[in-house]
Amino acid sequence: MALVERIASCECGKVRFMAMGEPIANAACYCASCQAGGRQIEDAGARKDFRDEWGGTPYAIYRDDRLACLEGASLVQGFKLSEDAPSTRYIATCCNSAIYLKYGPGWWTSVYRVRFGDAAPPLEWRNQVEAVADRAALPDDLPVYGKYPPKLFWRLMRARIGSWLRT
Repeated sequence: MALVERIASCECGKVRFMAMGEPIANAACYCASCQAGGRQIEDAGARKDFRDEWGGTPYAIYRDDRLACLEGASLVQGFKLSEDAPSTRYIATCCNSAIYLKYGPGWWTSVYRVRFGDAAPPLEWRNQVEAVADRAALPDDLPVYGKYPPKLFWRLMRARIGSWLRT
C-alpha cells in the first residue's frame, strides 16, 4: 500500500515540504507556549493565518523521517521563546508564512495545518485548553482535553516504534 503524500507550502510556494503517510495526530494546541510562540512569530512578521480565533495552533504531527523539504530550506528561519526553550517555531522568510514547530528533544515535527491547504487532514481534538482565556467560547465540534489526551502519547510511542522498525 502506497503512503499518502501531502504537500505543505508557504503562501507564495517558495518553501515546500512533503509529508508522507498519515499524521500521528491532527489537533489544535492551546498551551501557553503555543500561544506565546504564536504571538512571538506574528510580532516578527509572520502571517496571521496559522492560529485559530482562540489562539490555538492547529497542526498535523509527522515523524521526522516522514517529512522532507522539497525546496526553499534556506528561506526557513526559526524562533524560540527563550534560549533554553525546547521548541522552535519556523517561518518562511519569503512570505512570512508560519511553517512548522519542532520540539527539540522529539523525533517529530508539528506542521501548521494551514500549510496543507485543502489537503489538510481533519482535526481530531483540541488539547491544553486550560490555557484558553474563554474556554466556553470554544466550539463543541471536537473532543476537548485540558491537558494532552493519553491517546496522543500512545500514538507517539507507536510511531516511534514504527520509525525504529522502518515501517
